[in-house]
Amino acid sequence: MSKIAILSMNDAIRIDLQRLEQIVRELGEDCAAQVIGAALEELARALRRTVLAAQESDLGAVVNHADQLSRLAWQVGLVTLAGVAIDVGACAERRDATALGSTVARLERIGNRSLTQIWDPGAPS
Repeated sequence: MSKIAILSMNDAIRIDLQRLEQIVRELGEDCAAQVIGAALEELARALRRTVLAAQESDLGAVVNHADQLSRLAWQVGLVTLAGVAIDVGACAERRDATALGSTVARLERIGNRSLTQIWDPGAPS
């Protein structure tokens, strides 16, 4: 008889709150909210494009979209998301399909949780 183990995937989400505060100080609260909101919308699109490119095995597009995603994430202080996007791009560059599959799955989890948490810091991480 075999036993099935359920593995929970609970990656900590790291957000650089100092970066967000800096944006607010530089732009003012209203403008910062608009800029950050636009950046988050673009992040969501870049995340989706990266995942779709991986599903289609378009490794060049994966590298490009993951690079864009990591840059946007750094700009708004989504440290964990930026790091995972870099990892996805590296797997695509190495043409490591197994690692790419697992890092893209992690990217989706981290991306969705990061985007939720930045808007609602009280949300469970």
